[in-house]
Amino acid sequence: MTTAKTGIDLATAGHRLVAPLLDALLPLGSTFSLVSLACALLIAAGHIVLSRRARGRETSPRLLLRALFPRKVWLTASSRADLVFCVFNLWVAGVLLSGALLSGEAIAVGLASALRQTFGAGPWNGAPWSLVAVVGTVLGFLAYELAYWFDHWLSHKVPLLWAFHKVHHTAEALTPLTVYRVHPIESLKFANLLALATGGVGGVLAWAFGPAWHAPQVFGQNAIFLVFVMTVIHLQHSHAWMTFAPFGRWLLSPAHHQIHHSADPAHFGKNLGSCLAVWDRMFGTLHVPGARPRDLRFGALADDPHSLTGGFATPFVEAVRGERIPAGVPLLAE
Repeated sequence: MTTAKTGIDLATAGHRLVAPLLDALLPLGSTFSLVSLACALLIAAGHIVLSRRARGRETSPRLLLRALFPRKVWLTASSRADLVFCVFNLWVAGVLLSGALLSGEAIAVGLASALRQTFGAGPWNGAPWSLVAVVGTVLGFLAYELAYWFDHWLSHKVPLLWAFHKVHHTAEALTPLTVYRVHPIESLKFANLLALATGGVGGVLAWAFGPAWHAPQVFGQNAIFLVFVMTVIHLQHSHAWMTFAPFGRWLLSPAHHQIHHSADPAHFGKNLGSCLAVWDRMFGTLHVPGARPRDLRFGALADDPHSLTGGFATPFVEAVRGERIPAGVPLLAE
């Protein structure tokens, strides 16, 4: 009996240990799925081969492998720290913060009910499902983009919030794992702002379209967002210089986000959006990268940026201390 119980306990513990990783890698709708990572790798490889071919150069498999995984990017203290952040945010942060998150669905239901009580039935009750799906997908994606931009803008403008967001900017090399290099307070802030934005838009649409309304999703994600996950988002934290010219004033390419991470003070607070340049254009924070790769350096100035103490405890100290962001050179490395 004891042996059987021990075996069950070990199996349960093993499942709990592996589940967060499987939940991140296996579902097609995950923002860090194996499929999306494979797509990003293929796109990066194709970009390298085609770029070299345009200059009359061939690309051997060995050279391609070195170009995709350069040691100066992947074998660094910064990249090792990204892995630590990934482990912490996958296994610990989600459990700690799960009870402190607003529900976008609850906000949508409450707002729709309030609107119906105030204004009666919405104007487009009975609209065809195709219209509902298109409008819901587009407006839902724009709401996500606005929430992302506004959250990012606050993080670069408010010293208290910059203390936590700066953790992400201490990365001195960019890889797809850098997306996990975030402080739990930063994740909490964004998740709640996102719930307010998407829940607010969802509530208005639920009232406007009535019973026919539901948020159309593909694999649990907004369809437009899922396209970007499968094509662009992983490459934004990478060394691949891709500009999406001539659409650089509409779409945020990997090069746009590398500019955002640049240690050059002129680039601080630029390209704050996720996938679209719409809100950056509207609010004057867009910096369109040039066609040629730039010799950028990354990394915000911080004490011991690649340690657990520097990444998780120091931001609280800086937030309490109330350090101001110097105008023009906001704590960025020279």
